[in-house]
Amino acid sequence: MNRELLMLVEAISREKNVERDVVFGAVELALAQATKKLYQGEVDIRVAIDRDSGNYETFRRWLVVPDDAGLQNPEAEELLMDARERIADVEVGEFIEEGVDSVPIGRIGAMAAKQVILQKIRDAEREMLLNDFMSRGEKIFTGTVKRMDKGDIIVESGRVEGRLRRSEMIPKENLRSGDRVRAMIMEVDLTLRGAPIILSRSAPEFMIELFRNEVPEIEQGLLEIKSCARDAGSRAKIAVLSHDKRVDPIGTCVGVRGTRVNAVTNELAGERVDIVLWSEDPAQFVIGALAPANVSSIVVDEEKHAMDVVVDEENLAIAIGRGGQNVRLASDLTGWKINIMDAAESAQKQATETDTARKLFMEKLDVDEEIANILIEEGFASLEEVAYVPLQEMLEIESFDEETVNELRARAKDALLTMEIAREESVDGVSQNLRDLEGLTPELIGKLAEGGVNTRDDLADLGLDELTALTGQSEEDAKALIMKAREHWFAGQE
Repeated sequence: MNRELLMLVEAISREKNVERDVVFGAVELALAQATKKLYQGEVDIRVAIDRDSGNYETFRRWLVVPDDAGLQNPEAEELLMDARERIADVEVGEFIEEGVDSVPIGRIGAMAAKQVILQKIRDAEREMLLNDFMSRGEKIFTGTVKRMDKGDIIVESGRVEGRLRRSEMIPKENLRSGDRVRAMIMEVDLTLRGAPIILSRSAPEFMIELFRNEVPEIEQGLLEIKSCARDAGSRAKIAVLSHDKRVDPIGTCVGVRGTRVNAVTNELAGERVDIVLWSEDPAQFVIGALAPANVSSIVVDEEKHAMDVVVDEENLAIAIGRGGQNVRLASDLTGWKINIMDAAESAQKQATETDTARKLFMEKLDVDEEIANILIEEGFASLEEVAYVPLQEMLEIESFDEETVNELRARAKDALLTMEIAREESVDGVSQNLRDLEGLTPELIGKLAEGGVNTRDDLADLGLDELTALTGQSEEDAKALIMKAREHWFAGQE
């Protein structure tokens, strides 16, 4: 029988073109599964076949676990203290084995053994095919729609299959069996049965790769696509940069009579593409990204990583776009939060901010309105700027002499220290579980404490409007923070 086993392994190895070890592993697994059926509970069985003689041994084994962990499966686990009574130097994570009677191969259901062996071989063949495919370094998967699987589309390329999930398809795109499909390879998940390559047609990376295929100058390094934002199937924006002054980045991507950009658009179900010139200057980049709208003025807030963009009435609807699409894509493309407003809204916001700064300076620096207005006119908006801006910069203000400048800086530093002490006192009652919440800064913790929010449950109980009023956050950021605070509720239910 042992000789027959070796001959069988050799024959299958040659026929299926897989390593002998893979076939041996399949046989060992089949024998182990057959042995398990002789025991009650979830036992762990290992079978070892001698590759030369065909003889095999069977072992029952127990995983050594820490004493304080307890036994999750007593049939296949043993506490460290008990394990060391049998093997003195055994460690956690190792196995204790005990030889048991081997099941004769003849007693194994032939069909069951065959299925295990064939499945192992199929897995090995699949892995070999997949490794061969991935070694080509292709980023775009081109294949044919083979079938539907729970709403996903299985795409076949040769003998390799990819999975295009419904969420990664282009909306309203109707793909049918037999259709040719191109999609971006996003990841490879070997745990998925059948189709381990995860595909996407809606990802920005897919558009970038399509342009790379259509525009040789990108591959040559003359052009670079810096970023891309998409509403799949509707509209997209790409930011391009030329590394050669002789090459027009936008015209090169458009192509003669639009041939290059049209090829991308046709592949993406008519998705319209705006090609934007990338700039190191964030304000200039945002202005370009908002095209075709014309921008009147722009104010950059580095601290909040946001920009207030002022447009006239004629350009307001264009800048925002249908359903906010244009400004949303521009924001995604540039990485900046963009606030679109008309001149009246801008003036109102500026007046509010000026009034807030004036009150702050008059109260905290103990100065009159005239001094506060001078600071505002010179571009100061916070106590930190007054306290720590380079001395020479403040001395250049014509209305102030050196004594006044030094006094203002000293008062600003005192005010900041007083505010910090008050903030620390206010957060003394804040629980550690709230302090540890991801996304909470010391500043936000201080604002929450001032509003009586001292625990994670307090934060979780807040409504969206309550939190935005307390912290001044955007609705999106406030919603994310509340959901983070509520996570432990759902974890408890599970």
